[in-house]
Amino acid sequence: VQLQAYGGGLVQTGGSLRLSCTASGSIISVDYMDWYRQLPGNQRELVATFTTAGNEKYADSVKGRFTISRDKAMNSVYLQMNSLKSEDTAVYYCHAGISVHSDRRPYYGVFWGQGTLVTVSS
Repeated sequence: VQLQAYGGGLVQTGGSLRLSCTASGSIISVDYMDWYRQLPGNQRELVATFTTAGNEKYADSVKGRFTISRDKAMNSVYLQMNSLKSEDTAVYYCHAGISVHSDRRPYYGVFWGQGTLVTVSS
């Protein structure tokens, strides 16, 4: 199973970017998909996710500016980022819990994408 994230880049303060992430491979089902980020010198932090009830949940620092969405049929998750600030500069990772086919028996794994760099310049 692979998570392929893309959509990062360089944007000016106040601009927008849309990140996409798609899971591929021997997938039985995708339990959840969400977004984390890692700022320079910091630990990885949760940016946006869905609760078990299916509601969106955001880090306080991005509320009102970021929107997470998911296409379950495409095994994809998206992050629309508006009104970007310099402090949003980070590597953004998609993250998913996935049930996977294997030669022996199915298993459940937690997977990370390779990360996509978002740089917000003032």
